Amino acid sequence: MVRPLGLPFDPIERAAETWEQRFGPASAMRAATSVFRVQQILLARFDEVLKPLGLTFARYEVLVLLTFSRTGELPLKVIGSRLMVHPTSVTNAIDRLATAGYVARRPNPADGRGVLAAITADGRAVVETATLALTDLDFGLGDLPEAERGQLFDVLKRVRLGAGDVAGVEVDAR
Repeated sequence: MVRPLGLPFDPIERAAETWEQRFGPASAMRAATSVFRVQQILLARFDEVLKPLGLTFARYEVLVLLTFSRTGELPLKVIGSRLMVHPTSVTNAIDRLATAGYVARRPNPADGRGVLAAITADGRAVVETATLALTDLDFGLGDLPEAERGQLFDVLKRVRLGAGDVAGVEVDAR
């Protein structure tokens, strides 16, 4: 069961009050800080349900990405670019997944120096179990009605697209 944090005050509201006194309007700071705080809360919840499976959310994401690929394998540099993580982090995740028997590494025939990571049958099985656990958790968003989840996605998508997350896509400024 996910434990509540139970802080005696809202740290973002408190920071916003001080921000407004020192720097001026705090709406952008409050929103951005809330995104980061929610990310930390969600990752803690995800890691709590994934830990019994020997996974972190970062490793789960790698396995899902491999599951979604046509062949079940991808170059490490593609994994890094799709998940927006440093090559060292990808290597670390792949090493741990390989040790657990969830992926196999092999040289990339299309790139003499590159490495392919391929999901194994055990990796596919743990993805199924982990996905059920995360789905049971509503990916940590059980406090939001379905319509608000859609609205949240739409707002965050505009931020992503405005930052150039997807090439050639214009942002709907609304």
